[in-house]
Amino acid sequence: MTGINGAAAQSSTEAAGTAAAGTTAAGRTPTAGPRQLKTELVGGGKHRLVFLHGLMGRGRNFFETATSLSDIATSLLVDQTNHAASPWTAEFSYADMADDVADAIRTAFGAGEKVIVIGHSMGGKTAMQLALQHPELVHALVVVDISPVPRPDAGVFPDLLGSLLELDLNAIRSRTDADRLLRDKIPDERTRAFLLQSLIRGDGGFCWEPNLPLLHASLQTIMGFAPPVGASFNGPVLWIAGGNSDYVRPGDLPRMQELFPDVYPVVVDDASHWVHADKPEQFQALLREFITSDC
Repeated sequence: MTGINGAAAQSSTEAAGTAAAGTTAAGRTPTAGPRQLKTELVGGGKHRLVFLHGLMGRGRNFFETATSLSDIATSLLVDQTNHAASPWTAEFSYADMADDVADAIRTAFGAGEKVIVIGHSMGGKTAMQLALQHPELVHALVVVDISPVPRPDAGVFPDLLGSLLELDLNAIRSRTDADRLLRDKIPDERTRAFLLQSLIRGDGGFCWEPNLPLLHASLQTIMGFAPPVGASFNGPVLWIAGGNSDYVRPGDLPRMQELFPDVYPVVVDDASHWVHADKPEQFQALLREFITSDC
């Protein structure tokens, strides 16, 4: 694949090596831990919520949802490991990400406080891993348009993230420049806008805020899911799927029930993978009902 600037694309293994070997474009080096994630508290209601974003997202992707629930809940918006303003690692691991979120929950709410965790896509996998790994912290789960069944096909993500890596950051002076240069590779305007939220201006020019080389190199791991052997979570789980999305399939239900026996599947009609963005009022109503029903 040739880059937008005409150069050959760096291979995923080379890219991961660059991220692990020294200071990266955003000026951060991978850390072995413990890691303090970037978080934000929203609202002041009695219920404790934790929102986990998807791949290339950030905690504030759920700010509108958290604000809509602020009368009944206090929400922790989390930038997950290797994303937005949170620390980077040399390897991608859902187990490590769950540990990092567990530490963030203890810091924000205290070790004895159980929370309801809402996770979308990659964040849904982190949420499931967290519940299986740290059940003492989790009262209930909301898993949004993702399945615990691994998918060998990474879909459009290799091309999407590859196009970002190929972008010559030295050639741009604004996000508008980046948007223009990505238009042919990523024609969907909403997708470009979502991805470009991660392009920030640093002291030396523009750079990617997430650990983009590692995420690109780790797509097979991101699409997989390897929970602790023999683990299950017996708390209530609301499993929301987009009616127009194929991320959750009928054949996934037995595995979901094996890991989460008290699962309640719901399909939101006319919603894509981005359920909370496509149908915000319906999504917020589902959360409110689940939270106030004492799960």
